[in-house]
Amino acid sequence: MTNGVLLLLRRGLMLVNAVLVCSALAVVAAPAVDSYSIVKKIAIPGQGSWDYLSVDEGARRLYVSHGTQVEVIDVDSGSIVGNIPKTPGVHGIAIAPELGRGFVSNGQSSTVTIFDLKTLKPIADVPTGQKPDAIIFDPATSRVFAFNGGSNSATAIDAATGKVAGTVDLGGGPEFAAADGNGFVYDNLEDESLVLKIDARKLTVEKRWTTAPCTSPSSLAMDRANRRLFLGCRSKVMAVMNADTGQVIATLPIGDHVDATVFDEATKLIFNSNGEGTITVIRQDSPDKYSLVETVKTVPRAKTMALDPKTHRLFLSTTESGQFEVLVVGK
Repeated sequence: MTNGVLLLLRRGLMLVNAVLVCSALAVVAAPAVDSYSIVKKIAIPGQGSWDYLSVDEGARRLYVSHGTQVEVIDVDSGSIVGNIPKTPGVHGIAIAPELGRGFVSNGQSSTVTIFDLKTLKPIADVPTGQKPDAIIFDPATSRVFAFNGGSNSATAIDAATGKVAGTVDLGGGPEFAAADGNGFVYDNLEDESLVLKIDARKLTVEKRWTTAPCTSPSSLAMDRANRRLFLGCRSKVMAVMNADTGQVIATLPIGDHVDATVFDEATKLIFNSNGEGTITVIRQDSPDKYSLVETVKTVPRAKTMALDPKTHRLFLSTTESGQFEVLVVGK
């Protein structure tokens, strides 16, 4: 082989290598086509604090806590369709579609407001412990549980009658909760780094499980089919816990100041919204195996979140330049 042929071959190889490098860089630089991002911002008039959001999938409504009232938004159009006033220090909204009732936890008045889902008219105010925060509806017992941050307890309310069924002493500061549909409610104690398993019928704490190596669990979601709890922890990890044994199966890194975790049963994705302005997305590969998918950029202080199972979109509330708004995150 002559020197001229060798030179041509070398130049050809160099050109091929350059093309391969450029192609690789192009692949790295190109954004993932199925990534989540902010697709819409819904501006809401008025100032005030905010906390939880809740989606009524069947009625296509989004309930947004906002200072002393609850804003009600059409999930599909993004338009404001009403509000529930006189809910001072509102934190959370629980929905009982089969009863046509909703329930709002009012931190400042230590009450739960019951309202009609169709008309949004208030039905009654029920006294609770001090500073009720998270609130959920348990369909197995038809009871609403309001978790009282000021008295380390949970108030159980009969959803149909509005009467208090009893109080559960938790022994620590409750954060979020989830019902398994079989008569048990799980709640995390952020200050104690514990998860409680509560018998929703007997109103007793059945189990107290440590969340180590997760500390300060502040959010909670559940995969009911596979009996797995997902704990968003202020130690910047999400922990996966067996709901029957309390065993921590896995931990994965998430962003700073997590305050909400939701599980999309259809896509097997778990979302953790972080106050730093991100959402950490984790995939459930199997009940005991999990992997990081992506980190979605949102807005600072957008730390609470709700999922619409129909569209697989997420809703987060925050303020930008003094404007209260709901962020819609999707693909």
